[in-house]
Amino acid sequence: MSVAEMRMLRWMCGHTRKDRLRNEIIREKVKVAPIEDKMMENRLRWFGHVRRRPTDAPVRRLETWGTEKVARGRGRPKLTWTRVIEHDMRFLGLDEGMVTERSQWREIIHVDF
Repeated sequence: MSVAEMRMLRWMCGHTRKDRLRNEIIREKVKVAPIEDKMMENRLRWFGHVRRRPTDAPVRRLETWGTEKVARGRGRPKLTWTRVIEHDMRFLGLDEGMVTERSQWREIIHVDF
C-alpha cells in the first residue's frame, strides 16, 4: 500500500503518524485487505478467465508464444507471469482443474478482510 493510501486511511480513522500505530492496525479498523492479497486475487481471477477461454482465442495463443530466442541479460531472471501464478496457486493450495467452475473459483480466490 502506498504512503498516500496509508495517510488517507490514518486520516479516516482520526490518527496521525505521531500516534505510532502500525499499518496493520489501521487496515483492521478500516476493514481493508492488504494490497498483496488483492493483487493475488486479481491475478488468479485473470488466470481463470484465460483458462476458461477456447484454446484458439487470442489470449490463449500467447501461452505457446516462444521466447527462446531472446538473449538473457546478467543477473537473476525476471519473474514471469506464469511463475507468479504457479506460486500463488501453490500458496493457496489450488490446481488448474478448479478453474472450470467459475462461481466456485471466484469464491475460492476472493479476499475478505
